[in-house]
Amino acid sequence: MVSALALAFYLTKTNEAEEVFIPVLNIKRSELPLRGDNVFFLQKIQIPETILIFRDEIDLHALHQAGQLTLILVDHHVLPKSDAALEEAIVEVLDHRPIEQKHCPLCHVSVELVGSCATLVAERILQGAPEILDRQTAALLHGTIILDCVNMDIKIGKATPKDNEYVEKLEALFPDLPKRNDIFDSLQKAKFDVSGLTTEQILRKDQKTIHRQGTKVAISAVYMNLEAFLQRPNLLADLGAFCQAHSYDALVAMTIFFNAHNEPVRQLAIFCPHVALRMMICEVLERSHSPPLKLTPVPNTHPNLQAYLQGNTQVSRKKLLPLLQEALSTYFDSTKIPSGQPETVGVSREQVDKDLDRAGHALISGLSQDEEDPPLPPTPMNSLVDECPLDQGLPKLSAEAVFEKCSQISLSQSTTASLSNK
Repeated sequence: MVSALALAFYLTKTNEAEEVFIPVLNIKRSELPLRGDNVFFLQKIQIPETILIFRDEIDLHALHQAGQLTLILVDHHVLPKSDAALEEAIVEVLDHRPIEQKHCPLCHVSVELVGSCATLVAERILQGAPEILDRQTAALLHGTIILDCVNMDIKIGKATPKDNEYVEKLEALFPDLPKRNDIFDSLQKAKFDVSGLTTEQILRKDQKTIHRQGTKVAISAVYMNLEAFLQRPNLLADLGAFCQAHSYDALVAMTIFFNAHNEPVRQLAIFCPHVALRMMICEVLERSHSPPLKLTPVPNTHPNLQAYLQGNTQVSRKKLLPLLQEALSTYFDSTKIPSGQPETVGVSREQVDKDLDRAGHALISGLSQDEEDPPLPPTPMNSLVDECPLDQGLPKLSAEAVFEKCSQISLSQSTTASLSNK
C-alpha cells in the first residue's frame, strides 16, 4: 500500500507530461479492515481512507481497451489469471522478490532483494528528486520499512544494509519521526488486533486452504485466546455461514496469544458438520508424533466443533498443514461422502484407527492460497523461518511467522535475563 502511494506521489511530482498517476490498492475496499496495521497507519499519518482507490473501484480492463492505461507493478510482479490481458499494459516492475521467470512481464524490471519494497521507493525518491519528499511521505516509508524488517533486528536478519541505510537517511532528514521501537510496537499491535472484526473477518485475516477431490479445508490463524473465540456471539452460525459461503467442508482455527509470562500459547478448534471427516481430522492430530501436538480436549457445548489446548506451542500452522493433508488422504481412503453433504451415520473410533494405520503417513498435494491465481513468488532470503533462510529456498513471510519469531526472541531474552540474575 505504502509503496504504491509513495511511488505515485513521486511520479506525479516529477512527470512533466499530462499523465495521471493513480495508486490502486490491489484489494477490495471491504478487505481493508482485515489489515489492521494499514488502517492504523493511515489514521496515524492522517490519510483518509475515503481518498484511496481500491481494485474494485476502478475498471482497469476498460481503460486498457480504450488505450488509456499503463501499469507499474509495485511490490509484486505476478498478475492473477483474471488480469492476464493487462500484462501488455505493464511498463515497469518494482519489486523486492526473486523474479519468477514464467510469470514475469516483458518490460523494465527493477528487482533487489531487500527487506522492504518501501526501501526501493525511498531510494528512487531520494536519488531522483529529494526536494519533493515531505514529512508525511517520509513517515509512511519509514514506518513501513521498520515493520517489514521487524524493527531492523539483527537477530532476525530481515533488514539488509540498504534497508538500514534508507531508514537512517529518512531519520536524518526528518528528526521528529517516531522512535523505531514506538512505531514498530504500535504497528505490530495493530496487525494482530482483531477487536471490531466480525467472525468471518477474523477467519479470513490470515487463512490458508487445502483441498482434495472437491473437499476443502480452511486453516485460519486467529489472534485471540480460544475461550474468547468460543464465546463469540452466534459463533456456530457464523462458522457454518463462513464454510457454506466459501464451500469449505471443514475449518481449523489455530488461536495464538501471549500469556501473562509473555509466552506464546496455541489452541485449536475444529469445526466440521461431517462426522466422519471431523473424527478423522481430530484423530490424526491427537495421534501425531511427528510433530507431537500434545493436545488436551476442551469441553464445549457447540455441536460439530472440537476444541483442544495445544501443549507443544512450537507446532505452528505451517507444521500443522501436512497433518491435515494426511487426514484428508485417510478420509478419502475410508469413505466416499459427496462434498457438501453432511454425514449423519456414526463412525467408530476403531474404524478410524484402522484407516489411519492403513493410510500411514502419505501426504497429498493440494495446498493453495488461491486456486484462480498463480502462487505468489517467495519473499527474499531474510524472511522469518525456523531454519537457516537459505536452507529451503526463499520462503514467504506471514504475520504468523513474524509473531512466532518475535515470541521466540522474547522468550530467549527472558531466559537469558533470568539466568543472569541467578
